[in-house]
Amino acid sequence: MPFGQRPSLNDDQATGPTEAANPDHGLVARVSLLTGLAMLAFAGNSILCRLALKDGRIDPFGFTVLRMVSGAIVLYLLLQRRSDPDNARTIEAPPVPVPSAGSWAGAASLYLYAITFSLAYVNVEAGVGALILFGAVQITMLLYGILKGERIAPLSIMGLFVSIAGLVYLLLPGSSAPPLGSALLMTVAGASWGWYSVLGKAVANPLATTAGNFARAIPLALLTALPFLDSLEWDGYGVLYAVLSGAIASGMGYAIWYDVIKKLTVLKASSVQLCVPILTALIGVGLLGEPLTLRLVLACIAVLGGIVLVLIGKQRKP
Repeated sequence: MPFGQRPSLNDDQATGPTEAANPDHGLVARVSLLTGLAMLAFAGNSILCRLALKDGRIDPFGFTVLRMVSGAIVLYLLLQRRSDPDNARTIEAPPVPVPSAGSWAGAASLYLYAITFSLAYVNVEAGVGALILFGAVQITMLLYGILKGERIAPLSIMGLFVSIAGLVYLLLPGSSAPPLGSALLMTVAGASWGWYSVLGKAVANPLATTAGNFARAIPLALLTALPFLDSLEWDGYGVLYAVLSGAIASGMGYAIWYDVIKKLTVLKASSVQLCVPILTALIGVGLLGEPLTLRLVLACIAVLGGIVLVLIGKQRKP
C-alpha cells in the first residue's frame, strides 16, 4: 500500500477532494517558507550592515560598492538559470538582457537608498534603523498615492499621522534617541526605496529590472567612493558581511520575494512586511547586544500600528 493512502478508500475515492486538497497545502507551506526566508533576508540586510560598520570593519562607501557588485552578480546568475532552456523552472517570459533591463532613474534611487543606508548604520542601531527605514518607505508610497489623486480613506489618513507621530517620537531628544543626522540619512534611504518601489510597480520582469538597476548602480557607487580612496578600509569580516548583504540578503532575498509576491494579495504582501523591523530589533538584541528600549517599543507600536490602519483603510475603500 502506498504511503499515506487510506485503506478504507478505493482508487476512485482516493482521487477525491482530500487528495486534491493536498497540493494546496503544499503550496501554502512553500509560500509560507519562502515568505519567511524573504523577511529574514530583509532583516539580514540591516544586521549585516550594522555588523560591518559598527566596529569599523569596513567603511560605508566600500560596503556599498561590494553590496552592489555582489548583488548584481547573483541576480545575473539567477536570471541565467531561469532563462536556461534545460531548466525545468524556466520563466514563461523571454529573458531580458541585463544591460537593457532597468533604468537610470531606478539605478539612481537604488544607489541613493544603498549609500544612505550604509552611512546611517555607522551610528544607528539595527532595530531603530529598520523601523525608520520601513516607516519612511510606507509613508513615501502613501504620499505618492495622495499626490497622484488616489482616494484615501479617513482611516488610512489617521494611520498615516499615527505612523509619522511614532517616527517623530522616536527621534525626540533623549538618552535613547538615535543620532539625528544618521536618522535623517535613514529617512532618505527609506524615501529612496519607496520611490524605487513606485518605479518598479509597472515593470514586466522585476528580477531582470532589479539586476539591471544593480549593474547601473555600480558606477554610481564607485564614483562616490573615489574621493575617499585614501580613507577606505576593510578587513576580511567587513568584506564578508558586505558580500553576504549583496549576494544573499539583497540578490537572493529579492529573487525569493519576487517569486512569492505573485502568490500573495497586495494586503498580505504589505502586512507581512510589518514583521521586518520587529524581527530586526529582536535579532539586534540577541546578536548585537543592542538594547530594546521602551522608546523603541512604543515607536514600533505607533509606526506599525499606523501602517495597519492604512492597510485596513485601503481594504475597506469602495
